[in-house]
Amino acid sequence: MIDPVRSARPARAARPVRRFAAVCALGAALAACGAPETPPTPPGAARPAPLRTVARPPTLAPGPAGLAPVFRNGPRTPDRTVALTFDADMTADQGARAAAGEHFDNPSLIAALRSLKVPATVFMTGRWAEQYPGQARAIGRDPLFEVANHSYSHHAFTGGCYGLPDLPADRMRADVERAYTAFRAAGVPDAMPYFRFPGGCYDRRALRAVAATGVTAVQWDVVGGDAFATDADAVARQVLDGVRPGSVVVLHCTRSAAPATERAVRQIVPELRRRGYRLVKVSELIGAASGRR
Repeated sequence: MIDPVRSARPARAARPVRRFAAVCALGAALAACGAPETPPTPPGAARPAPLRTVARPPTLAPGPAGLAPVFRNGPRTPDRTVALTFDADMTADQGARAAAGEHFDNPSLIAALRSLKVPATVFMTGRWAEQYPGQARAIGRDPLFEVANHSYSHHAFTGGCYGLPDLPADRMRADVERAYTAFRAAGVPDAMPYFRFPGGCYDRRALRAVAATGVTAVQWDVVGGDAFATDADAVARQVLDGVRPGSVVVLHCTRSAAPATERAVRQIVPELRRRGYRLVKVSELIGAASGRR
């Protein structure tokens, strides 16, 4: 579902679009100079593979007053799709705790998603990517997954958000951009132009601040309830009771704060498939909502 005051036309994406535009500009320049776009192939030689361009990720158009658009779920159509999303949270004060052995990563969860062949979107903080660059790179380069932005600091973009430290409005845009910088440094090739507010907390000021980065804000319509939960059965029931066609499910990718998530996923995925659901990434739901497949 898209906020009713916002259009569903695709908008300018973030960094992947720049690479796409650069390729197009190069092609235009070669054509203007009369140079062939593909060098002639010598007799008997195999033709080179065509130049591959990066597809533009689907996004939603900015809302009124230049606000970032907000996406909560895909179309409620007979095409029974559902997106499982996982937040990889980490704040500045948790760096020392990670160094002391606390696990904010969850490699066994990622391994389970791979073994179950589950497409998924990981909303990653820049701090998490810096702490676990090898895992961030492996997730970002796996075609089964896509990496999206969950801020750099995991500070709150509004006041009174689950006890998270407040982020001043004049630092919000920089925080989002710093996360993308951390992803590139870790070797994540093409992070998606999607942003999830820490705690899911936002207001018009926050939407205006992040709009300049070209992101679509992604919320959810099903809360997994796995944060600090130890009962995997309860988490699975909550997800399965709430899912509808087009749902976006929010779960976590932090072992110390969500220890039951992997076990819950091993129950959720087979049951969703038994019910006829097809698991997809957030980009597919946004593409369907914006008229792109």
